[in-house]
Amino acid sequence: MAFAGDLYHTFASVLEDINSIEVNTVSSVFKLALSMVLGSIVGFERKRKGQSAGLRTFALISMGATLAMILSVYVPQEYLGLKNGDPGRIAAQVISGIGFLGAGAIIQMKGSVKGLTTAAGIWMVATLGMAVGVGMYLLAIIATAFILFILVQLERIEHRINMGSESRILRIRVNRIITDMSAYREVMKADRVHLSNIYVEYDYENDITRLNLVILIKDTTDLPTLFEKLRQINPTASITLANQVNI
Repeated sequence: MAFAGDLYHTFASVLEDINSIEVNTVSSVFKLALSMVLGSIVGFERKRKGQSAGLRTFALISMGATLAMILSVYVPQEYLGLKNGDPGRIAAQVISGIGFLGAGAIIQMKGSVKGLTTAAGIWMVATLGMAVGVGMYLLAIIATAFILFILVQLERIEHRINMGSESRILRIRVNRIITDMSAYREVMKADRVHLSNIYVEYDYENDITRLNLVILIKDTTDLPTLFEKLRQINPTASITLANQVNI
């Protein structure tokens, strides 16, 4: 019984240290460990999608934000005698400073932007770390669950209802001079591809027509089937789908 009582008192003491508003070694280690776990969970999902920012990156961002919050409370407590500290100053700098990491995750590809979701995840994980740093453990855990719901479940819903179209250029080289574009419009309409505009270049010397079709296409579109339908309209030398919007 004595051992059980000592164990209970030890656990109660550790729990009290963890929940203390004053910075101490036990609470600091717990906060860093929790922020590492929560950041890694989000990072695992991003790495699973092939993003360059994965477990290590998200874990470090979360821990860094947590450590910044710990320091922002510790310094006023230790040197100025302020019990609650002044975490607002460093928190503001963390939010601003995390932007350069988010910018590094965004890739501009001539009309297509990739990495916005990862950049938003980086920003959100930094706020998770700050929430852990000020002791809002339950909120941080719930926020992590919400992040995973957004990244996993909402993506499935988007694919299921075919949301999200991206602007692309469909370049078609035809081995004849053509003037009637109605067949191309009908194929696009049948495959639910929105045809925004058509730019035509005629090479009368070599009897070649180059079509640049500005389209809005979903990532669920069956491209091989679409290309085959377009190829059968006229004698086609090549079909290319490009990101570049500027003709």
